[in-house]
Amino acid sequence: MLTTTLNLADKYNYLEDKFIKAFEFLRNTDLEKLPVGRTEISGDDIFANVQEYVTMPAESCKYEAHDKYFDIQYVVRGMEQFGYVSREGLEIDTPYDEENDLIFYKDPEHGGSVLLSEGDFAIVPPEDAHKPRCIEKEPCNVKKIVVKVRL
Repeated sequence: MLTTTLNLADKYNYLEDKFIKAFEFLRNTDLEKLPVGRTEISGDDIFANVQEYVTMPAESCKYEAHDKYFDIQYVVRGMEQFGYVSREGLEIDTPYDEENDLIFYKDPEHGGSVLLSEGDFAIVPPEDAHKPRCIEKEPCNVKKIVVKVRL
């Protein structure tokens, strides 16, 4: 899933070499065998964070965003509700951490989500915040690969 505004439609090339390399990694790697933690793909330009967790109630999760990287959030196993909203106008909960390229926001008055199941992915550009790890109907074990693609 990729959503954006028409104003941003030409800002990024989602078929540039870095994205092609990221999707080749997802297609050609035995993702079930990857250990939790960072997996190198192409140095700091493209790498994967392998995560395993149990989904939580949405009120226990926070919206987050990144300034230096796109996220390609790919579900290997399980399912989760994945919150998604524009960063514009969001209230900061935890200030930006430059070392980890991470900022947290308070829940907005209006936001949406999409159900991500095994084999699904969402591309999150820096202009958007996302709220991963949310329960669909009941807690679920999830294995997810978050491929980070540098701007």
